[in-house]
Amino acid sequence: MNTVVIAVVVLGVMGLIFGVVLAFASQKFAVETDERADAILEVLPGANCGGCGFPGCGGLATAIVEGNAPVNGCPVGGAAVAEKVAEIMGVRAEAGERKVAKVICKGDCENAKNKYEYDGITDCRTANALNGGAKSCKFGCLGLGTCKNACKFGAISIVNGLAVIDEDKCVNCGKCLEVCPKGIITTKPVSKEIVVECHSTEFGKAVKDKCITGCIGCGMCEKECKFDAIIFENKLARIDYDKCVQCGACVRKCPTKVIKGKTILAKEQIN
Repeated sequence: MNTVVIAVVVLGVMGLIFGVVLAFASQKFAVETDERADAILEVLPGANCGGCGFPGCGGLATAIVEGNAPVNGCPVGGAAVAEKVAEIMGVRAEAGERKVAKVICKGDCENAKNKYEYDGITDCRTANALNGGAKSCKFGCLGLGTCKNACKFGAISIVNGLAVIDEDKCVNCGKCLEVCPKGIITTKPVSKEIVVECHSTEFGKAVKDKCITGCIGCGMCEKECKFDAIIFENKLARIDYDKCVQCGACVRKCPTKVIKGKTILAKEQIN
């Protein structure tokens, strides 16, 4: 009986000692946290999508306080959250236009040809490992929905074998860009409607043989643009949004209709 009592007393004393040691260690080695980080974390949307480039909202909050991220670093929260974060940090939030993701491909089931019938796992990365996927154009959207599955905001749908982004729902978190094996998803300012919807760096007939709406590199859009807003890189047209006035001249001139956007020219832009 005495042995049991002694064992209980010893364990109790040891527990007390360990408790005191742990309490001392927690105070001695405590990591001081900036209250602003906690305040910023409260105003962030809590999506933890990683679109800011940091591991979750907590990582972004810490980075902002440490000066390693801007106050408008959250793509999900947008301008409203940026203003609240700026107020916490005692600075002014920089105004900037919202950007959205854009799939630069028009090769749906009607426009693009296939080189074989794919009947495997419904994943673009897996399909891409099989000779670049079923699409004849090695640059085209495979349309199996890997980007759709990665989007936490329901902004992507698959329409006729092609990924389509709902700009009203897109928060530009960047997840679709990360998972697309073709690299055909980019970003653009939400107000800019003129887009070259092709990623192929092939030329002329090589493009037409695979997709009837691909950019053939003819250069007609570049010659038509009065604002030098069309850039050719690797035989592919690209829009310089700093110069583009959305006049639509390139849209009307494009022979394959691969450039999307309004086609109405304002009189002041023509002159």
